[in-house]
Amino acid sequence: MTTKQRLRISVSRIIGKGYNRFWNNKQFYRVVKGSRGSKKSKTTALNYIHRIMKYPWANLLVVRRYSNTNKQSTYTDLKWAASMLGVAHLFKFNESMPEITYKPTGQKILFRGLDDELKITSITVDVGILAWAWFEEAYQIETEDKFRTVVESIRGMYDSPDFFKQITVTFNPWSERHWLKKVFFDEETREKDTFATTTTFRVNEWLDDVDKQRYLDLYRTNPRRARIVADGEWGVAEGLVFENFEVRDFSIQQKIKEIQETAHGMDFGFTNDPTTEVSSVVDLENKELWIYDEHYEKAMLTKDIYDMLVEKGLDEATITADSSERRLIQELINKGIRRMRGSLKGSGSINQGILFIQGFKVYIHPRCESTIEEFNTYTFDQDKEGKWLNTPIDANNHIIDALRYSLEQYHLGVEKKANTYKALQNLGL
Repeated sequence: MTTKQRLRISVSRIIGKGYNRFWNNKQFYRVVKGSRGSKKSKTTALNYIHRIMKYPWANLLVVRRYSNTNKQSTYTDLKWAASMLGVAHLFKFNESMPEITYKPTGQKILFRGLDDELKITSITVDVGILAWAWFEEAYQIETEDKFRTVVESIRGMYDSPDFFKQITVTFNPWSERHWLKKVFFDEETREKDTFATTTTFRVNEWLDDVDKQRYLDLYRTNPRRARIVADGEWGVAEGLVFENFEVRDFSIQQKIKEIQETAHGMDFGFTNDPTTEVSSVVDLENKELWIYDEHYEKAMLTKDIYDMLVEKGLDEATITADSSERRLIQELINKGIRRMRGSLKGSGSINQGILFIQGFKVYIHPRCESTIEEFNTYTFDQDKEGKWLNTPIDANNHIIDALRYSLEQYHLGVEKKANTYKALQNLGL
């Protein structure tokens, strides 16, 4: 049996259902808005390994907002795909760059980030033409202009009867205000020559019953979030607690030096909820809040939290943490996080904290993915008649709770301590 015959059998067995139109599509834009667990990234990886072997003139550019996130996501997915198709021996995997080469022809799969989109425009290849680009987690790209700059590098012709150029865009559903909706999904403004679809976890036959039930439970516990996470719908602005924010790329180093006022907060979790940390620059004069760093992780032990804070350079910073975990706070103080203190909790403290944040223009750095998600999905509760209440739903707010704690020093009369610490150095700035 030849490699091509084996590949045909492997693809039909591995890809499963729900992506036939996507798999065979050759329009210039091929766009998938997929819910969590909808196998969009894995299917795209399988598709590109298959296509690189099928079209000897093609090279692929894989793009994420930040170059260092490719190695743990797209590169790993493509390596997995080659293994699943039984053709890993035909590819050379250079993890340090990262880069993948199809050994029989020398075709390349290149990985870049939009840290500096102008550098991408000068990419050249030795064999064939750079004909395809895959934008993964495209919701992280703040502006349409950054996207267009890279798209413009996919140009030129190649003398082959089966030649085609294509831009593939995959992402989790995001705010309906995101430029992706206007460019690819709105009938009046969408790009010509576009295939756009929405997939959900229901097309993923590889999920087990536990995985499926986790998504189904959301319809009971948080219906609004279920529409986004499980149904793949756009995040709807109706009922949002915060309307005063935008995602913006900014120089962290410059902003800290300019304002010289930072705040840090933590919320603790373990099995079901994450432990979170959030850092922001607080511009009290202009009423601006610049959120620049975060941590979001479950099952963290005391040592794990300590190591994370030291790595971020926060061991000498004032950190306001969830006061319901006083033993954990004391353990961290004993280990060397000397300026950690418990938050003030009491009647009305949540609404006070929310009102204070609502008084700022909030800018969120695009690398703070969990913060962006929470701001886009944190909503007020409703009564039985569907009327909005003045109380937010206590869900999907772990970063926001940490942010509230961090800002207590500015409006609840908490003693404010100097924040002299090593964060800039540890952030690599």
